[in-house]
Amino acid sequence: MKHKMIHLLNVVVLLLFSGLLTGQNRPNIVLIMADDLGGRDLPVYGNRFNEAPAISKLADEGMVFTNAYAAPVCSPTRASIQSGQYPARVGIFDFIPGHWRPYEKVIVPQNKAKHLPDEVFTLGQAMQKAGYKTGYFGKWHLGEDQQHLPGSRGYDKAYTYVGGGFYHPKFLPEYKEQKGKRLSEILTDMGIEFIEENQDDPFFLFISHYDVHVQLDADRELIEKFQRKKKDPDYPCNAVYASMIEHVDNSVADVLNTIEQLNMADNTIFIFLSDNGGVDNRFDNIPLLGGESKDAYPEGHPLCYIATSNAPFRAGKGTVYEGGVRVPLIVRWPGKIKAGSTTEAVVSSVDFYPTFLELSNGEKPNGQVLDGFSMVPVWTENRFDPKREIFTHYPVFHHEQPMSALRKGDWKIVQNLVSGEFDLFNLKYDVNEMTDLKFSYPKKLEEMRDILRKWQEDTQAKMPVPNPEFDANHRYEWGKIPE
Repeated sequence: MKHKMIHLLNVVVLLLFSGLLTGQNRPNIVLIMADDLGGRDLPVYGNRFNEAPAISKLADEGMVFTNAYAAPVCSPTRASIQSGQYPARVGIFDFIPGHWRPYEKVIVPQNKAKHLPDEVFTLGQAMQKAGYKTGYFGKWHLGEDQQHLPGSRGYDKAYTYVGGGFYHPKFLPEYKEQKGKRLSEILTDMGIEFIEENQDDPFFLFISHYDVHVQLDADRELIEKFQRKKKDPDYPCNAVYASMIEHVDNSVADVLNTIEQLNMADNTIFIFLSDNGGVDNRFDNIPLLGGESKDAYPEGHPLCYIATSNAPFRAGKGTVYEGGVRVPLIVRWPGKIKAGSTTEAVVSSVDFYPTFLELSNGEKPNGQVLDGFSMVPVWTENRFDPKREIFTHYPVFHHEQPMSALRKGDWKIVQNLVSGEFDLFNLKYDVNEMTDLKFSYPKKLEEMRDILRKWQEDTQAKMPVPNPEFDANHRYEWGKIPE
């Protein structure tokens, strides 16, 4: 008996030494998210005009995803990351506060609340409970009153960007004045400071950039550099937009350098993504630069043209088409993720929550449905389900009519929530989503339609209803959302 006890103690000591019981082997997690960066805006995705050497380095040392999905706009994606739930289930399916067309054919539903619902046990709270230090810096867009800011929703240290633009940003709580520094630089400083303060503990850092959101703005020197650069005839080549991408890339570079200088790279997972597709046009026809005046720049002015193109994907931000929801995602984890690898795994923003729970040895919150799956098998083995189902529900007017969609394997179905009509696409042969195959494949249409309807019922997805005030002459007018 005595010998068995000694053996058991030796095993415990060995486990403690290796970190398996203390949690010292649990990786740090850094997540940097761009705002409105399109699925084909980066050189690693084939862009021949924009420059992002740090993000390309990240890709060379990690894994590039070609089938990563988010919601069509910002708040739903952020809600899905914090809740682990599809926006339809969490009740935040449009940006906060949302859009409204008072005279359209249908009355669209409104978000459940003007903030992330109180009952959600956030990703930040889950990581805190698992013993991680948590930091959130930048755009939140899930409520701006004190009890709904990230500092009250699971983040030990947080500064939320609440307006003022890229060169005069304001934060809650107030942040020390940073004269001469741009918003992207300030957020980077916040992140680096957080890393340095918490380098002896496992930490989860979320830097949420406002770049490359409109209104477009960037350093003059960078704009002039890209104005001089040779243009790609197959891409808009917006000099201001390209400069904003470089600002984000500089942030990635500085955070990467900090991690490497502190000898933390081998135990730090570094993730870069965007919250939705690129802005290929504005729903309200305001020029993409120069404030809210439609006359700020004359037609044809070199700085007053389209921000980006998501081609070959259809459409862009504010739609359920691939251009609106397929986003860049790059992950580096030295020694675990094969350097320079690419995966065709279909993943979603709802997958971060279960992934981080697995990495942190965290516990699933009681009573909170998690719609996603851990991405760890994809990262470490490139193992995934080729017929994974991904759902998008966007029942409001924005760049398109209210729609709902399902991707399963190579197939995708899109439901128009005004007319009730369905379109069926095969993304393997038609990533442009231009050829409707529902009449050629009626059984596939029925199968996909049934899966989508069952999911809508399961999540209690809110739907538009007929509008008794419909006025065809004023249907496209935007109005104030009723209280």
